Amino acid sequence: MAISRDKKNALVAEMSELLADSKMAVFAQYQGLSVADVQELRRAARESGVVIRVVKNRLVRVALASHDAYKDVDTSALTGQLLYAVSSTDEVAPAQILDKFAKTHPALQLIGAFSGEGATLSTDEVKALAGLPSKEQLIAEVVAQLLSPVHDITNALSGNLHALLDGVEAKAA
Repeated sequence: MAISRDKKNALVAEMSELLADSKMAVFAQYQGLSVADVQELRRAARESGVVIRVVKNRLVRVALASHDAYKDVDTSALTGQLLYAVSSTDEVAPAQILDKFAKTHPALQLIGAFSGEGATLSTDEVKALAGLPSKEQLIAEVVAQLLSPVHDITNALSGNLHALLDGVEAKAA
Protein backbone atom coordinates (compact mmCIF):
# COMPACT_ATOMS: atom_id res chain seq x y z
CA MET A 1 0.00 0.00 0.00
CA ALA A 2 1.32 3.42 -0.95
CA ILE A 3 2.16 5.97 1.71
CA SER A 4 0.18 9.21 1.58
CA ARG A 5 1.95 12.49 0.89
CA ASP A 6 1.22 13.69 4.46
CA LYS A 7 2.78 10.55 5.91
CA LYS A 8 5.84 10.97 3.65
CA ASN A 9 6.20 14.61 4.75
CA ALA A 10 5.96 13.52 8.39
CA LEU A 11 8.64 10.84 7.86
CA VAL A 12 10.94 13.33 6.11
CA ALA A 13 10.42 15.86 8.92
CA GLU A 14 11.15 13.24 11.58
CA MET A 15 14.26 11.97 9.80
CA SER A 16 15.40 15.53 9.14
CA GLU A 17 15.08 16.35 12.84
CA LEU A 18 16.96 13.18 13.84
CA LEU A 19 19.79 14.00 11.42
CA ALA A 20 19.97 17.63 12.55
CA ASP A 21 20.52 16.56 16.17
CA SER A 22 22.68 13.53 15.41
CA LYS A 23 26.36 13.08 16.10
CA MET A 24 26.39 9.91 13.99
CA ALA A 25 23.90 8.14 11.72
CA VAL A 26 24.87 4.59 10.74
CA PHE A 27 22.98 2.67 8.06
CA ALA A 28 22.87 -1.08 7.53
CA GLN A 29 21.11 -3.64 5.34
CA TYR A 30 18.63 -5.70 7.30
CA GLN A 31 17.23 -7.97 4.59
CA GLY A 32 16.68 -11.43 6.10
CA LEU A 33 16.01 -10.25 9.66
CA SER A 34 12.67 -11.17 11.20
CA VAL A 35 10.38 -8.61 12.80
CA ALA A 36 11.30 -10.05 16.21
CA ASP A 37 15.01 -9.53 15.42
CA VAL A 38 14.43 -5.88 14.48
CA GLN A 39 12.40 -5.37 17.67
CA GLU A 40 15.26 -6.90 19.68
CA LEU A 41 17.69 -4.52 17.95
CA ARG A 42 15.46 -1.52 18.69
CA ARG A 43 15.21 -2.54 22.36
CA ALA A 44 19.01 -2.82 22.68
CA ALA A 45 19.46 0.49 20.86
CA ARG A 46 16.90 2.29 23.03
CA GLU A 47 18.87 1.29 26.16
CA SER A 48 21.94 3.01 24.71
CA GLY A 49 20.10 6.14 23.58
CA VAL A 50 20.16 5.18 19.90
CA VAL A 51 17.11 5.56 17.66
CA ILE A 52 16.49 2.94 14.94
CA ARG A 53 14.37 3.94 11.95
CA VAL A 54 13.41 2.09 8.79
CA VAL A 55 12.71 4.72 6.14
CA LYS A 56 12.77 4.64 2.36
CA ASN A 57 16.11 5.78 0.99
CA ARG A 58 14.46 8.36 -1.25
CA LEU A 59 12.90 10.04 1.80
CA VAL A 60 16.27 9.99 3.60
CA ARG A 61 17.86 11.71 0.60
CA VAL A 62 15.21 14.44 0.82
CA ALA A 63 15.88 14.80 4.57
CA LEU A 64 19.64 15.00 3.93
CA ALA A 65 19.18 17.66 1.26
CA SER A 66 17.28 19.86 3.71
CA HIS A 67 20.39 20.38 5.89
CA ASP A 68 23.41 22.47 5.03
CA ALA A 69 25.84 19.92 6.54
CA TYR A 70 24.45 17.05 4.45
CA LYS A 71 23.66 18.82 1.14
CA ASP A 72 26.81 17.64 -0.62
CA VAL A 73 27.04 14.22 1.02
CA ASP A 74 27.46 11.17 -1.22
CA THR A 75 24.25 9.11 -1.07
CA SER A 76 25.22 6.48 -3.63
CA ALA A 77 25.49 3.83 -0.88
CA LEU A 78 21.81 4.27 0.03
CA THR A 79 20.47 1.30 -1.93
CA GLY A 80 18.37 -1.68 -0.88
CA GLN A 81 16.53 -2.20 2.38
CA LEU A 82 18.32 -0.05 4.95
CA LEU A 83 17.75 0.80 8.56
CA TYR A 84 19.24 3.88 10.17
CA ALA A 85 20.70 4.06 13.69
CA VAL A 86 21.01 7.63 14.96
CA SER A 87 22.41 9.03 18.20
CA SER A 88 22.35 12.63 19.34
CA THR A 89 24.60 12.03 22.35
CA ASP A 90 27.35 9.57 21.39
CA GLU A 91 29.36 9.36 18.17
CA VAL A 92 30.18 5.65 18.37
CA ALA A 93 27.06 4.19 20.02
CA PRO A 94 25.13 3.55 16.76
CA ALA A 95 28.10 1.75 15.22
CA GLN A 96 28.67 -0.30 18.38
CA ILE A 97 25.02 -1.33 18.68
CA LEU A 98 24.74 -2.42 15.05
CA ASP A 99 28.14 -4.15 15.04
CA LYS A 100 27.36 -6.08 18.23
CA PHE A 101 23.96 -7.12 16.86
CA ALA A 102 25.50 -8.13 13.50
CA LYS A 103 27.83 -10.58 15.28
CA THR A 104 24.84 -12.68 16.38
CA HIS A 105 22.65 -11.88 13.34
CA PRO A 106 24.77 -12.07 10.17
CA ALA A 107 21.83 -10.91 8.01
CA LEU A 108 22.51 -7.37 9.33
CA GLN A 109 25.37 -5.83 7.38
CA LEU A 110 26.89 -2.41 8.04
CA ILE A 111 27.01 -0.23 4.94
CA GLY A 112 28.26 3.17 6.09
CA ALA A 113 27.51 6.26 8.14
CA PHE A 114 27.08 10.02 8.12
CA SER A 115 28.95 11.97 10.77
CA GLY A 116 27.40 14.99 12.45
CA GLU A 117 29.70 17.20 10.37
CA GLY A 118 28.36 15.77 7.12
CA ALA A 119 31.16 13.36 6.22
CA THR A 120 30.38 9.96 4.72
CA LEU A 121 32.09 7.01 6.41
CA SER A 122 32.78 3.67 4.73
CA THR A 123 31.98 0.24 6.14
CA ASP A 124 35.57 -0.21 7.35
CA GLU A 125 35.53 3.15 9.11
CA VAL A 126 32.24 2.29 10.82
CA LYS A 127 33.66 -1.05 11.99
CA ALA A 128 36.74 0.75 13.32
CA LEU A 129 34.48 3.12 15.25
CA ALA A 130 32.54 0.17 16.63
CA GLY A 131 35.78 -1.22 18.07
CA LEU A 132 36.43 1.90 20.14
CA PRO A 133 35.56 1.92 23.84
CA SER A 134 32.38 3.77 24.79
CA LYS A 135 32.42 7.38 25.94
CA GLU A 136 31.87 6.30 29.56
CA GLN A 137 34.77 3.83 29.39
CA LEU A 138 37.10 6.48 27.99
CA ILE A 139 36.12 8.96 30.72
CA ALA A 140 36.67 6.29 33.40
CA GLU A 141 40.13 5.49 31.99
CA VAL A 142 41.14 9.17 31.96
CA VAL A 143 39.93 9.66 35.53
CA ALA A 144 41.80 6.52 36.65
CA GLN A 145 44.98 7.82 34.99
CA LEU A 146 44.59 11.20 36.66
CA LEU A 147 44.01 9.61 40.09
CA SER A 148 46.87 7.12 39.75
CA PRO A 149 49.61 9.43 41.18
CA VAL A 150 47.35 10.37 44.10
CA HIS A 151 46.76 6.69 44.92
CA ASP A 152 50.49 5.92 44.61
CA ILE A 153 51.44 8.71 47.02
CA THR A 154 48.69 7.72 49.47
CA ASN A 155 49.79 4.11 49.42
CA ALA A 156 53.46 5.04 49.89
CA LEU A 157 52.70 7.33 52.82
CA SER A 158 50.31 4.88 54.47
CA GLY A 159 52.88 2.08 54.08
CA ASN A 160 55.58 4.16 55.83
CA LEU A 161 53.11 5.22 58.51
CA HIS A 162 52.20 1.59 59.22
CA ALA A 163 55.89 0.67 59.43
CA LEU A 164 56.50 3.57 61.84
CA LEU A 165 53.54 2.55 64.03
CA ASP A 166 54.72 -1.08 64.05
CA GLY A 167 58.19 0.09 65.13
CA VAL A 168 56.80 2.28 67.92
CA GLU A 169 54.58 -0.56 69.08
CA ALA A 170 57.54 -2.96 69.11
CA LYS A 171 59.63 -0.48 71.23
CA ALA A 172 56.76 0.01 73.69
CA ALA A 173 56.35 -3.74 74.26
